[in-house]
Amino acid sequence: MFSTHSELVVLHVMVREKNGSFVPNLPRSSFSVQEDNQPQTIDLFDQQDAPVTVGLLIDSSGSMRLSRKLVIAAATTFAETSNSRDELFALAFNDDVTSVLPSDTPFTSSPDTLRDAMSAAISATGRTALYDAVATGLSYVSRGSHERKVLVVVSDGGDNASAATFDNILRQAQASNTVIYTVALTDQFDMDANPRRLKAIADASGGEAFTPPDIAHVEEVLRRVAKDIRNSYTLGYVSTNESRDGRLRRVHVYAKTPEGRTLAVRTRQGYVVGPR
Repeated sequence: MFSTHSELVVLHVMVREKNGSFVPNLPRSSFSVQEDNQPQTIDLFDQQDAPVTVGLLIDSSGSMRLSRKLVIAAATTFAETSNSRDELFALAFNDDVTSVLPSDTPFTSSPDTLRDAMSAAISATGRTALYDAVATGLSYVSRGSHERKVLVVVSDGGDNASAATFDNILRQAQASNTVIYTVALTDQFDMDANPRRLKAIADASGGEAFTPPDIAHVEEVLRRVAKDIRNSYTLGYVSTNESRDGRLRRVHVYAKTPEGRTLAVRTRQGYVVGPR
């Protein structure tokens, strides 16, 4: 895992054709990486459907009252579509952030166990501490044993109860190796909804933001996210920039087919390294 105390920069990379289909089985030689326009040497390369540590962050505030059962069902579908060796956990958040699993069993690979725990923990009452949930999720996922780490946030994007700030969360997302996907649940009468902030959090981590047209489409979106996770490449490099000034370093990844055709790439756009 990359942190402010390690040298390896890890990138989770999605490669697609122009029609949106995944491009599997590319060799290391198909990729190139630049940091602040300087070429970097790829030291880590993995294209397998390797297990991940993945956390579902589920909005449990009062605004989710009508969506509660459908969101739990969609989250269960996500777990069923994921790699059977994944480490799964979930956090429910309203005024507070709560792990749905017991402290002596922080992860599970069982969709049924996760579903039952979410059903018991998600109450759909209170306010929304979204930013605190993301901060807690980033800390929690770091305890997992798998190299690849992912958070999936299901919320309306509003926040009226966090101690953490939006700017702080963006910086944490940029400094982390964790990919964050967001699913915005909004309606025209929800004045607190803020899907743009969910998108900014996802973009900062190299993830993707989704805004389904209604709650009935959330299951479809989460199934797609699970497949997305299973079809990503992992690249790592040791930066040629040895300074630790806390500034954002811009990262670009390029991919081509062995025949030289340019492909569409999605990964995080940069990261920060603070002082030791």
